[in-house]
Amino acid sequence: MRIAEIFYSIQGEGRLTGVPSVFVRTSGCNLRCWFCDTPYTSWEPEGEERCVADILGAVDSFNSRHVVVTGGEPLLALDIEELCAGLRAGGYHITLETAATVFKAAECDLASLSPKLSSSTPRQRADGKYAEQHESRRLRPDVIRAFMERSDYQLKFVIDRPEDVGEVLELLERLPGVEWSKVLLMPQGVERDELHKRGVWLVEECKKHGFRYCPRLHIDLFGNRRGI
Repeated sequence: MRIAEIFYSIQGEGRLTGVPSVFVRTSGCNLRCWFCDTPYTSWEPEGEERCVADILGAVDSFNSRHVVVTGGEPLLALDIEELCAGLRAGGYHITLETAATVFKAAECDLASLSPKLSSSTPRQRADGKYAEQHESRRLRPDVIRAFMERSDYQLKFVIDRPEDVGEVLELLERLPGVEWSKVLLMPQGVERDELHKRGVWLVEECKKHGFRYCPRLHIDLFGNRRGI
């Protein structure tokens, strides 16, 4: 599979924020969020082809029992099920980060589902070339439900504007049985000041609806760069 990077850091987002983890980042994505913070896996995908055994060997070289399989969209990788099965056999805790537009029965302990809201559609970027395609693919409630039924999960939404919260509420109505304690709202942004500005009003929305606020700890600590 095509791998953009493998690195050791701390989890910066979600319920496991702060946990030392090895990140395996695949390259390639079926969406084109205008604010994508890893354009080297989507807009201009980079990386090298690596076999599952090689990836598992790289993971084993780090001092961590937590692995985050992310992207891009890792569910597009042909060998993703084999990779996750290998991690499971190695005794790792597996977080699988996905936009939940594609389902495969890949082993994981935590499915980190990040459905994309309409504010993600690239209507201006690249002269709107990818807007229609992105809009048609970005939301798959059936896929979200499939992941929820298979493993522990978190629903992590990138919030760009106040109206986005209404979209979250509408989607949750289509997902009966969601535990609201597992719904996280994260401000969109890759700069500390930008995150703080959105975070101030987003915290109030979380308090109002009983959602969990999701900071971006790695941005706060290291800034927006690769391998962190």
